[in-house]
Formats: sequence, structure tokens, C-alpha cells
Amino acid sequence: MMGVLNHLSTLLLLSLLPPAFSRVVNRFDPECTEFFLGGTTPNLPGILVDGKVRDQNRYKPICQLFKYMKNKVVYNTYMFATLYDTTNRIPVFSAYTFTGVGSSGKRPDKWMIEPQLDGGVDPVMILEKQGVIYTHQAVNQDYDIDGKNKKVNKGHMFSKAFAHQPVNQDSTFTLTNSVPQVKTFNEGSWAKMELKVRKILLKQCLDNNVIKAYVVTGAVPSKSNTLNNRVNIPDIMWTAYCCYNSEKKEWMAEAHWGENKEETNKKVLDPHPLSDLYDMLKQYYPGGDVQVFPKKCPIGSSQKEREKSREREVGMLVGKG
Repeated sequence: MMGVLNHLSTLLLLSLLPPAFSRVVNRFDPECTEFFLGGTTPNLPGILVDGKVRDQNRYKPICQLFKYMKNKVVYNTYMFATLYDTTNRIPVFSAYTFTGVGSSGKRPDKWMIEPQLDGGVDPVMILEKQGVIYTHQAVNQDYDIDGKNKKVNKGHMFSKAFAHQPVNQDSTFTLTNSVPQVKTFNEGSWAKMELKVRKILLKQCLDNNVIKAYVVTGAVPSKSNTLNNRVNIPDIMWTAYCCYNSEKKEWMAEAHWGENKEETNKKVLDPHPLSDLYDMLKQYYPGGDVQVFPKKCPIGSSQKEREKSREREVGMLVGKG
């Protein structure tokens, strides 16, 4: 009798858990809208348009569910959102909120995986299981076998440095949130950019003295460069943020990107308006408008528009001369 009661109790608890995000095959689940400004997901032609995934067999929306214990109570909490490419075995992007910088926890020794991408039933990110073949996602062995030869490491989309508390930081260590990133790039211009952006978010993204910014970080895959003949090594990594400053009464936004390749000098990733980022991404996602944030976020003038403006100014000066 006790065995039956225990079984029923387990079923009841499972029924009360939030739905697993990777079960949703065509759009991001409402449980995950908090990580997107206004609940609006990015627009990437051919991949994600108007909140709907185009190739539902290849691209999987994941609401990153993390299990942890606090005061002897077990919690299952959504930490961020990821659109995952099961063919290239890297994320298209991860979306998250920045709410400040807290104490830094110890860096986890191991990286987790998303079991439901390969037929598992557990909706929570977990460590790999011995003997299980993970076909649709990267695993630690991919990096262990070929990482040293390729001079790459696991590059976060949602960076540990942008996570508020140790539990949030731990949740970023899942392979569905990482790409093979060239070490000198990861530890060079990309790391310096992240530190600068973090300082800006802390100072500028204040809404009635509450820190909050929406951030999306993504990767543009290469055509054939792979890790362990399985995991795509992206050509470009990009990131953008948008936030509201109540003192200035305005929305603020900025973008950065860089080539995922060896760096031998002190390279700097300059900030760009969103319009420049959209123009850059259109080269890789043709066939429609690219948009990372809703229209309330200022996109600024694109580089092409600025060049045309300068040409007009020079022409006017020459005419006057």
C-alpha cells in the first residue's frame, strides 16, 4: 500500500512541475517570456519569425530549467532561454536578463546537457549519463577530444559574469549555452567587451534605481569548421542589450560582435547601434527583417546611412567652395 501511495505522490509532484521547454517544438513557451523584452523574441529570417520556429525538427526552443537546493528545499527554476541548433549542435542565441552583480560562486567543474534533446524525459539540465548517445547536442567529450588541437574552449552565450547570484551562475554551465570559442578571442577582446558592457549596464540600466537590462547573445555558424567533426565552430559571435533609464526617460541599446579567430594583439570590439548589428546579421539570415529587440529599443543610424550623410555633407562643402 505504501508503495502505491509513494508512486501516486511522485506522479502528483511531477504534474506540478513547470512544463519542459524543449517539449515545445514551434515557439517559445509563455513560461520563458520574462527573458525577452515585452515577451518579443528575436526575428531571424529562415529560423525564427514572429515568434515561430521555421524548421521545427532542427531548431529547438529551450527554457533553461535549473534544479538547486536552498535551505534544504529543492527548487526548479527557469534561468534563461536558448534557441538551439541540433544540426550544428550550438545555440543560435541565448536570451537573459541582467539584474546586477552579486557574490561570485565557485566555478563548476562539469558542464550539463539538455536530456530532452535526445529523447530524455527529465526537463531539468543534468550531467551526461554513461552509455547514453547524445546525437542532437554537444557533449563534454567533443571538447575533451579535440579542444586542445583546435585551441578552443566552451564559450558562454549567457556569461557567468552577467549572472546575479551563484545559483544563476551555475545554471550557465550547460553545453546548450556554449559554443566552441577560440581561446585567445574568448579571453581577449570578447572578455574585455563583456567587462565594459557590464559596467555600462550597472550604471545606465536603472529604472527607479532597479538594475535591469535585456541581453541576447548569439553565434553565426561557420560553413564547415567543426570540433570533433560534430560541433560547429562559429565564425562570428554577437551580443546586444536594451534597457530603460528612468532618470533620462529613454530606452538605451547597443551591440558588439567579433570574429571567432585567433587574436595576437590587443583587439577592441567597438560598440555599434542595433542597426549595424541588423545589417551584419542580414548577410547570414537573408529573406526578411532581422530584429533582436522590439521597436521601443533605439536602433540608431546604420553605418551605410552615416556614410551617405557624410558624403552629402562633403558634397555641400565642396559646392560652397
